[in-house]
Amino acid sequence: MSSATTTPTIYVDADACPVKDEALRVAERHGLPLHFVSNSWMRLPDGPLVKRIIVADGPDAADDWIVEHIGAPDIAVTADIPLAARCLKKGAQVIGPTGKPFTEASIGMALAMRELSAHLRETGESKGYNASFARQDRSRFLEALELAVRRARG
Repeated sequence: MSSATTTPTIYVDADACPVKDEALRVAERHGLPLHFVSNSWMRLPDGPLVKRIIVADGPDAADDWIVEHIGAPDIAVTADIPLAARCLKKGAQVIGPTGKPFTEASIGMALAMRELSAHLRETGESKGYNASFARQDRSRFLEALELAVRRARG
């Protein structure tokens, strides 16, 4: 568990994450360990700081692995709002792939909006389309991860 040290580790919820290369770039720049956690083998960026974690099949197996290992001053990269909430409770910083940080102040609203969106999809009132991932999102993510690393080392 990296929380016993002062060096932060970056944990990436790798399934469907569009910013794996960007996370590696920041990790390499700062010499930080990077864990890609997924439910199955996938083509991932490689490097001496990269650790690939493949967990058993199961709805929350990757999430559970990340939560078991993360703590302060670590950083999680995920779009999964319940996982973000669990990581925040462990003292970690959490950033979404679009660069939006999840914080103690914002996670309650994010969870509520997730529940509302799920309800609207279930009732047919919403089709549930996700916005496309843009170049500006990558740029915002790089900036947010850079700031998180500086805070973690701070």
